[in-house]
Amino acid sequence: MSDPVQWEMEKGAPLGHSAHLLHDIPLPAAVVFEAPLTNNLTWMQRFADDHGAKLAPHGKTTMAPELFKRQLEAGAWGITLATAVQSVAAYAHGVERVLMANQLVGRPNMALVADAIERGLEYYCVVDGVANVRDLGAFFAERGLTLNVLIELGIDGGRCGCRNAEQVKTLVTAIGEESALALVGIEGYEGMIAGGDEVASVRAYGERLVETVRTLHASGVLDCEAPLVTASGSKWFDLIAEAFDRAFFKTESREHYTPVLRPGCYVVHDHKLYAGAMANVQTRHPELEGALQPALEVFAHVQSLPEPGLAIVALGKRDIGHEPDLPLPLRLYSLHDENVAPIDISDWRTTHIMDQHVFLALPENADIAVGDVIAFGTSHPCLTFDKWRRVLCVDESLAVTEVMTTHF
Repeated sequence: MSDPVQWEMEKGAPLGHSAHLLHDIPLPAAVVFEAPLTNNLTWMQRFADDHGAKLAPHGKTTMAPELFKRQLEAGAWGITLATAVQSVAAYAHGVERVLMANQLVGRPNMALVADAIERGLEYYCVVDGVANVRDLGAFFAERGLTLNVLIELGIDGGRCGCRNAEQVKTLVTAIGEESALALVGIEGYEGMIAGGDEVASVRAYGERLVETVRTLHASGVLDCEAPLVTASGSKWFDLIAEAFDRAFFKTESREHYTPVLRPGCYVVHDHKLYAGAMANVQTRHPELEGALQPALEVFAHVQSLPEPGLAIVALGKRDIGHEPDLPLPLRLYSLHDENVAPIDISDWRTTHIMDQHVFLALPENADIAVGDVIAFGTSHPCLTFDKWRRVLCVDESLAVTEVMTTHF
């Protein structure tokens, strides 16, 4: 009897070394197309460079070291992560500079980070409260290490971060009392801004970040010559870049500050949420050349045609993100007649999703058969990547060119 270990495999993984998506992969499978991926890497890096900013893509989107490597090779300054475990996983796979855009809380998490710093990781995290500052200061003093911290600026009703200048002042004093902490800049996240004139509010927030880091720099409390000022998710990156660019456009200013942008979803983009955000960026900046392109899709078989007007697809919540939007049908591939070109079904509609099933409403006389393959687009790619340990990179012919691993 064969060793059962030989039969263990991850979903979406190839059956052999050379593979074609439609013929050699047990579906469903998460797929990244090579051409738009390459476009996105180049486009965003060029955008950051053109605005005099560093790029530290948010790695929690994909947690794929192969994509981290491509981002760094394209020119990224570092990788942003959300947790201590993510930070250490990235370092274990070759990322040498990490910006953790959260407070570092809990001694086991501090220990993970301290071990990585001792091994050579250049690490930054944020703080927004005195209690955390005290805990960090005590822990890293015990370890004989210096921890780089940035003060986080928040917004009323938002997520983390200091709400006002008085809280920042209090935090600066507390950090100054901890010999193991080095205050190296200001961090923020504009993605929680909503309601009213959002564009104006994001611009004002960007200016607040800039003015805060300038004030701290002038007061002499920062522990580096070119302090960081960093923000930017994947929706408003152009407005944050503008705020940084306006503030530091002079050569002498650029030498004294390090502006850092942190979008993450751009690397594979999407078919709705961030596609709409990109359209807004292009409206605000018609001079921009090119655009981000959707690169991530999930392929699955038609599993059943139980009644007229309905197809059940072998795909579910365990395979593809469904918030804020249900999976988006894109193309139908007939495996019964391989000479038929893929059919555009972007006007078809997903009506429901369960753990392992998607309900697809069919137009009248739809030419579809059990076993056919449907490519679905995503909205908010973060919530698809975390469902896969293997993600396939494919070329335009659907030949698998690389199997990428994720490490959530």
